Amino acid sequence: MRNQPKYSIFRNTSYALKGLNDLVRTESSFRLELLTAAVLFPVIIFIDTTYIHKALMFMSLMGMLIAEAVNSAIERTVDLVTLEHHHMAGRAKDAGSAIVFLSIVMFALTWTIILTDIL
Repeated sequence: MRNQPKYSIFRNTSYALKGLNDLVRTESSFRLELLTAAVLFPVIIFIDTTYIHKALMFMSLMGMLIAEAVNSAIERTVDLVTLEHHHMAGRAKDAGSAIVFLSIVMFALTWTIILTDIL
């Protein structure tokens, strides 16, 4: 049997908002990427391109935030398990960093291709 409370959309939403708030308060990389998203979101709205391009731009922008959240979760879990240097802990953290790096590459390529095409 799972040690988990019964599902409630309101309770689960509050958990998600609590997690986002914690990320904003404690993770400088997440704040930087959130600022990037806040600055670039109006570009998506006002740019003269197709809805498909806008959707791709939005998804790549949100992908960076999602990747940073996943990376933070990995780092916190590893730190919870051990604060000592262990090669497997390092590999887990490196994999999390790779997730963020790949999301940024995807974002940059997506935006570059779309903006180059319409300019």
